[in-house]
Amino acid sequence: MNTTVIIPSLNPDEKILSTVKSLLDEGFSDIILVDDGSDEAHKSLFEEAKEKFGVTLLVHEVNKGKGKAMKTAFEYVLNNRPEKPSVITVDGDGQHLASDVKRCIEKLEENPGCFVMGVRNFNQSDVPARSRFGNKVTRVVFGLLCGIKVSDTQTGLRAIPFEHLPLMLEVDGNRYEYETNQLFAVKNASIPFKEVVINTVYIEENQTSHFRPIRDSIRIYGIILKYIASSGASFIVDISIFTIVNFILGHLNVSSEISLLAATISSRIISSLFNFFVNRNVVFKSKTGVGKTMLKYYTLAVCQASASYGLVYLFSSIIFRLPSGSLLSSIIKFLVDCVLFLISFRIQQNWVFVSKKKNN
Repeated sequence: MNTTVIIPSLNPDEKILSTVKSLLDEGFSDIILVDDGSDEAHKSLFEEAKEKFGVTLLVHEVNKGKGKAMKTAFEYVLNNRPEKPSVITVDGDGQHLASDVKRCIEKLEENPGCFVMGVRNFNQSDVPARSRFGNKVTRVVFGLLCGIKVSDTQTGLRAIPFEHLPLMLEVDGNRYEYETNQLFAVKNASIPFKEVVINTVYIEENQTSHFRPIRDSIRIYGIILKYIASSGASFIVDISIFTIVNFILGHLNVSSEISLLAATISSRIISSLFNFFVNRNVVFKSKTGVGKTMLKYYTLAVCQASASYGLVYLFSSIIFRLPSGSLLSSIIKFLVDCVLFLISFRIQQNWVFVSKKKNN
C-alpha cells in the first residue's frame, strides 16, 4: 500500500504493537508513530515498535494534543515523503482494523482528491451509550448548523491526499477539536467527503480513550459556542450603548423622539461593527478582505431584519390576527429570530466569511 500511516499516541498499551504488526501484514510499509509526550513507563513500547518493526518515530517531549501530533506527522511527510500520494491517520488502541484501513485507501484511490473517512456504525448493540449519544447529537448539530453531513464526526480513521496536507497544517486546534476543525476546512475548501463503513471495535467500553467529555466537547463545539457568545456580547454592547446615549441625550433636554432614534441608530451601528469583527476574526477567522465581507455582512443584516419583520407581521397580523400590543407577538418574534439566528450562522459561514479558496 503506497501510503503513509500515521499513528498519534499517548501512553499506549500493548495494543499499539499489534496495531503496527497488523498494518504491516496488510501491506503497509511506511508507518509513522508519534509519541505525544508519553510518560517513562510507556516509552519502551515506542522504542520496541521502532526496533522490531522499523517504524518512523516522532517524539513530543511534552503532551501537546492529538491534533498537534497529527500536524507534526503531516509536516514530516511533506518534507520527507514527497513521493507518497496520501496519508491515513489511525488510532493506536486497536479500534481500527488493518483491513478497514486498507479499504479506506482503496476508496481514496477510486476517488482521487477526496477526503475519506472510516465511519462507525453507531446502531450496533456493542457501541457504548455515551459514544452513540454523543455522535448522534454532534451529527445532527453539524448537519443543521454547519451543513457538514458525515456519519461519524469524530472518527480518527481519515485518508488524506498529499496535496491537502498544507491545508491540514493551517487548521486551528491542537487537541480533539482539531479533527472537527478539519471537517470545516475540508468543507470550506470544497473538497468532497467520502465514507467507508468500518467495523466498530470497542475495547473495555472505550476506557483507554483520553477524551475528556466536558472539556473536549467544548473544544469540538468551539465555533458554534463562539458564534453564540459573539451574539450575546453584541447584544450587551447594543443595550449598553443604547442606555448610555439615551441617558445622556435625555439629560441634555433632547426630545424623546430624537433621543430614542439616536440611541437606537448609534447602538446598532456600534454593536453590529463589534459583531462583524468578532465573527470575522475570532469565530470564522476569515482571510477575505474587510470591505468585501462587510458588504456581505450588512446585506445579510438588512435581509435578516426584513425577514424578521415580515414573518412576525405574517404570523401576528395575518395568520393569528393578534391585537396590537399583544405579548404573543413578542413570543412569535423570539421564535422567528431564533430560526433566523441559526440560518444566519450557515450564511455567514458559507457566504459572508467564506475562505478565498472557496470563493475562487
